[in-house]
Amino acid sequence: MKAKILLAEDDTSLGFVIADQLRAEGYQVTLCSNGMDAYQRFNDEAFNLCILDVMMPKKDGFTLAKDIRKIDKEIPIIFLTAKSMTEDKVEGFNSGGDDYLTKPFSFDELNVRIKSLLRRLNIDDQPQEETVIQLGKYSFDVENYTLSIGEDIKTLTKKEAQILKMLCKFKNQVVTREIVLNAVWGQDDYFVGRSLDVFITKLRKYFKEDDSVLINNIHGIGFKLEVKEE
Repeated sequence: MKAKILLAEDDTSLGFVIADQLRAEGYQVTLCSNGMDAYQRFNDEAFNLCILDVMMPKKDGFTLAKDIRKIDKEIPIIFLTAKSMTEDKVEGFNSGGDDYLTKPFSFDELNVRIKSLLRRLNIDDQPQEETVIQLGKYSFDVENYTLSIGEDIKTLTKKEAQILKMLCKFKNQVVTREIVLNAVWGQDDYFVGRSLDVFITKLRKYFKEDDSVLINNIHGIGFKLEVKEE
């Protein structure tokens, strides 16, 4: 199985064409029509490479790349754009892009650049993402939204599971409120911020049977899921 690619393109026809051609090459492709949806899918799944249109609704490609880079500094990013000005290309690379294709382009050229980037990072296969994460005495089943300790199994809501998954990505590190809010709700404002605080309080209670697992509030910054190793 070849690499898994996140494709964000708001031109529906072009997006379908690129996705079909990539699939014909053996890649797994997730197609999104706006930057916000693409960012949420990036946080829900594991990808090997991102192809981002620059001009998109809700979240443009440059902003999306910057948000992705806050979470993953290594994943290759290719920009697709109708802009050919030098300053636009410079902005693309400054946003975290690895390559830049100006529309119209040939699929063969895109395919060569994809292979080059994947080869550079020695990526051949689909990324393996943990489906069950051990947190102290607890087991978090990412796919089934369950948190279990011994015979006690709790089914989490989708939001609870998404938040916990994000905290697990940054286990024993600080994750900012901005990253969690954008990944789970697709926006960062006062009202969803209050909702996040409620969910964090609930998650803390779920781990009450094991004091080696703590969700700490880092004032003014975000949260830190601390798991003490035995």
